[in-house]
Amino acid sequence: MRTRLPAALLAEFTGTAALLCAVVGSGIMAERLAGGNVAVALLANTLATVFALFVLIEALWPASGAHFNPLVTLMLAQRGLFRPEQGRIAILLFIVAQVLGGIAGAWLANAMFDMTVLQFSGKVRSGWGQWLGEVVATAGLLFVILRAPAGRGSLLVAAYIGAAYWFTSSTSFANPAAVIGRMFSDSFAGIAPASAPAFMAAECVGAVLGVSLAVLLQPEAEATRTPS
Repeated sequence: MRTRLPAALLAEFTGTAALLCAVVGSGIMAERLAGGNVAVALLANTLATVFALFVLIEALWPASGAHFNPLVTLMLAQRGLFRPEQGRIAILLFIVAQVLGGIAGAWLANAMFDMTVLQFSGKVRSGWGQWLGEVVATAGLLFVILRAPAGRGSLLVAAYIGAAYWFTSSTSFANPAAVIGRMFSDSFAGIAPASAPAFMAAECVGAVLGVSLAVLLQPEAEATRTPS
């Protein structure tokens, strides 16, 4: 991918911020309107996230590749599918933009719903089941990104995340920038800071497994054309 770095960084910041604003904002709205029904709140949170993710990927892909996720950036760079002219500095800046965007998106959602802007989540998410859920969620996401047919990535990624909200015990964060952003909202979609390191470690494990599976299942003809 060749693109102007300032525009790409702005796209990554904006896209990650908008995604986290959708995740956190819909979580707050769902919690307020669901009357204590957690299943209804999760469904509303899922639908908003799926629609927002699809739209953001479609809109911002030409500007930056629409990573919105440090693990996606690192995976694409390692596979030779993301080669910014500025090299490793640009990759680092992508990750910084994503993390800052995640925090900004959570703050924006807090502000929109008249909550204290600067706050931390008290929602504990811990235990082997949830950590395994994050491994599965992230492995599936990276696998889908690598194996999605051309032109269908945005639809398949959004559909997978929507499904993983429900079939994984962690509700599929699958993104270290999202974990960091969600630390800053004490709401339905939040995660306590103490729970975040284990979630991010599980995501790193899942990313390695997902990429490994995608490589193992790569057709031989395609393998001869794709940089390793």
